Amino acid sequence: MNEECIFCKLVSEKNSDEFIYENENFFSIYDINPELKGHALVISKKHFQTIFDLPDELGRDLIDAIKKTGLKLMNKFNGGGFNVINNTNKVAGMIVNHFHIHILPRKKSDNAILKFIDKDTKEIVGLKK
Repeated sequence: MNEECIFCKLVSEKNSDEFIYENENFFSIYDINPELKGHALVISKKHFQTIFDLPDELGRDLIDAIKKTGLKLMNKFNGGGFNVINNTNKVAGMIVNHFHIHILPRKKSDNAILKFIDKDTKEIVGLKK
């Protein structure tokens, strides 16, 4: 537990009414700055900075949380699919240094183009062409 981490505070407050889904090691909530309607985060309950710090044995619970969250979002927002995104380290767009996965429900009609923008410099990060 990192006392300065916003995601650790969410776990310690345990306001599961806000959770979309929860299992033993992960929970999901809506992103406070959504890229698309229904944008959610799957967050580890223990403080791991990146996917490299996440123990392999948590993989089953992570996949469970991604699948269950994605299905709930697709049903709620009439989506046809969803994107799964993990930003590892600042250069890839990571803002909160606590492992989390972005789930973005998608519709054929959303015409969204996913861009990775550095919040400080406003430059495209991650995938560049």
